[in-house]
Amino acid sequence: MLNIDALEAWEFPPLEQRYGADQTMLYAATLGFGQDPVDRAQLRYVYEKDLVAVPSFAAILCHPGRWTAAPELGVTLSKAVHGEQRVFLHQPLPPEGDLVANARVQAVQDKGDKGALIHVARTMFDRTSGNAVASILHSTFCRGDGGFGRDFGSAPVSEALPDHAPDVVVDIDTRPEAAVLYRLNKDRNPLHIDPDHAKKAGFDRPILHGLCTWGLAARAMLEGVLDYDETQLRSIEARFSRPVFPGETIRFEIWHEDGMCRFRARVAARDVTVLDAGRCLVGEGHAAPDYMVGA
Repeated sequence: MLNIDALEAWEFPPLEQRYGADQTMLYAATLGFGQDPVDRAQLRYVYEKDLVAVPSFAAILCHPGRWTAAPELGVTLSKAVHGEQRVFLHQPLPPEGDLVANARVQAVQDKGDKGALIHVARTMFDRTSGNAVASILHSTFCRGDGGFGRDFGSAPVSEALPDHAPDVVVDIDTRPEAAVLYRLNKDRNPLHIDPDHAKKAGFDRPILHGLCTWGLAARAMLEGVLDYDETQLRSIEARFSRPVFPGETIRFEIWHEDGMCRFRARVAARDVTVLDAGRCLVGEGHAAPDYMVGA
């Protein structure tokens, strides 16, 4: 059971990261950018000439690490999974940067027998200018740790998807070695590469990283709606529903609204939804989210 008092009092150390073109290009390549060697729109994300960053790259920068392993928090690590992910870009993410970040436990929700949700927010700032670059909300579903009796903080709310046919459909084929490549972004969980570990977790083979599937949603938005203009993608969020196996085709169904897109991702071959309650803010005029952590 979670120790709600310890979570409410938790203080993160200062977070910082310097990143360069190599990391920016590697991240894009692990999402499949550049598979078509003559597609100039995709090459901008993997070629140092006029390099730009995929907006979802922000999710892995200044990461606080495996902080939930602290024993006083009461998290059952073997039953904790990534539940939701949100990123808001205060400005286009530069292809190289030197960042500092503040983080906090934004909210905790007791779901009773189902478990609990821990929402952690962090905002990254450019070290030199002090300007906000991106805010991230990472939500962990602790399946074995509910029942502590109270919530705290401001938890995110998801909205239902439209009940009519999507406006845009984008199919993305994942590579058989997609998880092998994505783990080079410093997510070395053996669940994504070790068949024995995957079997212990209840899968017949390693699964794709949830953040890779989520990053592919950004790729689908850039391809299907934004004509690869990364400056127009201001935020992206989704709930993780089911795992993806490397080599599967993911279908992104997108509803395009004024200043916003909603989406979900499905693997039609297994008739499962793998990302749900997806939302992107596009264009200008969007206020910073309530999970922004001040300087």
